[in-house]
Amino acid sequence: MAINRRDFLKVSAGSGLLLASSVSLADAAPKPLSSDAVGILYDATLCIGCKSCMVNCKKYNSMEGGALYNEDGDVPYEYSPDRIYDAPANLSGKTLNIIKAYRNGTGLNKDQAEDGFSFVKNHCLHCVDPACVSVCPVGALIKDPVTGVVSYEAHKCIGCRYCQVACPFNIPKFEWDEPSPKIVKCQLCHHRYAEGKYAACCEFCPTGASIFGKVVDLQEEAKKRLSLKPGEEYAYPVKRVDSGETMTQKVPHYTEKVYGLTEAGGTQYMLMAGVPFDKLGFNPRITDDAYPDLTWKYIKKVPILIGALLVAGTVTHFITRGDDKES
Repeated sequence: MAINRRDFLKVSAGSGLLLASSVSLADAAPKPLSSDAVGILYDATLCIGCKSCMVNCKKYNSMEGGALYNEDGDVPYEYSPDRIYDAPANLSGKTLNIIKAYRNGTGLNKDQAEDGFSFVKNHCLHCVDPACVSVCPVGALIKDPVTGVVSYEAHKCIGCRYCQVACPFNIPKFEWDEPSPKIVKCQLCHHRYAEGKYAACCEFCPTGASIFGKVVDLQEEAKKRLSLKPGEEYAYPVKRVDSGETMTQKVPHYTEKVYGLTEAGGTQYMLMAGVPFDKLGFNPRITDDAYPDLTWKYIKKVPILIGALLVAGTVTHFITRGDDKES
């Protein structure tokens, strides 16, 4: 059936409006975080760089290599003389969390940007509105509605690695050297919750640099620390924010920021430090917008662009057809 120009333009315009309306419906505000959502507060000023968090992360998540393993590639977590140690440079398919170090000038003063040094702990931040979840086409990445933990289900994964591209913090890693590769990232030891346990990196941190708890409580703890005066003594919680165990330390000079409170729409892993976070390797261009929202801001303009191209193409077609008839 033939269609004239007027009908074609009506159909094109209608299709553009339909697409635009469907995208705007998807452009919804992120769901609020559950009051029972859990997370981690890491305080770099309390970290001594012992890497106990890395070792126990591997132990309780059955990760091979990267921290403790023997020469033939097995993972003997019980004591044995053939255990060797290496130092991974970054997160990888074998390393879920890593301690890195910043150093400037003489590097003599801990937690100072000039002529000082600082440790920093990197792993998944468990975003309130995670970009990795929003782009996964098969639902292999899931955000738990109660705990807020972003977990991964390997049996659903098709290996597209969209999550790697979407994550503003460059966290998910791929097992390039495995015959049946998976995406690897921190899942906040969620498999231990049914046993009444929690994130191994916090349970085995000897100084309280990493503490586990409900996000609302961790946020309050972080804000309290920022309000303290440098030099005064404070009883820092150890292992869990509500554990009752404390270690008394002198309050350092903190940077006036808790990283993760607002970045990328907020995260469940928050950090405090005495050195600016851009010097600790965090991208200063990350905004406070939730990244799925940023994606939709651009995607919802696509139907308008398509409609404009259809109209322009139609006009061009009839103009050139007229020129052909005259020639």
